[in-house]
Amino acid sequence: MKFIEEIVVEEFLPTVRSMLAEDLRERGFTQLEVADALGISQSAVSKYAHGDVERHDEIVSDERVRDLVETVGEGLASGDMSRVAALVEIEVLIRQLEEGDVLADLHEAAMPELSEADVEFAIHDPESAFREREQVLASVRRGLRTLTNTSGFAGLIPNVGANVAECLPDAEGVDDVAAVPGRLVDVKGRAMVPGEPEYGVSEHVASVLLAARSAGSDARGIVNLRYEPALVEELAETYPTVEFSAEQETADAVATAVRAETPDTPLVLYQTGAVGIEPIVYVLADDAPSAAQVVRDLL
Repeated sequence: MKFIEEIVVEEFLPTVRSMLAEDLRERGFTQLEVADALGISQSAVSKYAHGDVERHDEIVSDERVRDLVETVGEGLASGDMSRVAALVEIEVLIRQLEEGDVLADLHEAAMPELSEADVEFAIHDPESAFREREQVLASVRRGLRTLTNTSGFAGLIPNVGANVAECLPDAEGVDDVAAVPGRLVDVKGRAMVPGEPEYGVSEHVASVLLAARSAGSDARGIVNLRYEPALVEELAETYPTVEFSAEQETADAVATAVRAETPDTPLVLYQTGAVGIEPIVYVLADDAPSAAQVVRDLL
């Protein structure tokens, strides 16, 4: 794991300090004066002067960095800029370069997992799409942990397998829904998990959730279970319970049923099967952990 702050410390700051030291030396500063201006040791200035500190070419060649070095160097040399003012100018540029820019690119190179998310992100933005996607994945993991730690859950897994999923707040398609790749299956009374949650890996369960949302439901989490009349009856004692037709295309049938009821969450959807179609139950809730908790409360 590598943080973007490490990129700043290990690559940006040494490069910029080296460039500033060179700029100030060219303006007639002694090594001691450079050290005082930059708040570093004379030995560090000496290393910069002799090229003993490696510069990052991508940072050196960035026009904004070069302009900053010239502005700060001129300001420090003329006395028009204090060390604090110089620090502020450098900090401002760092934040700019962190937001989907040079430093973000270097961070992705150091952490390839970051580039796997097909979203534009600013790593320090608390409202960034990247952070939101990671929060949903974490939520699915919590829901999954609740289910797999619940004694008896494996007995509720349907023949087609179970899944737990959660969508982004503004989900438009399956790629905006995080779930377990493949399905949870019952292996000797234990729910076996095939892999870590991902986006776009559970088309069927995701389509049910998205269809319910398109019809007015606020649910973002979902778990599917084996159909049993007694199970549906028990759920109906506490939660809105809506049947949809197994004869229609699933998304259309779910949307029609939910639209007719406009139920709150948690919400239970079910169909009793048809030729070649296994009957099944879906528990929808505000998020994946909430849906999983409904299941846990049954057992």
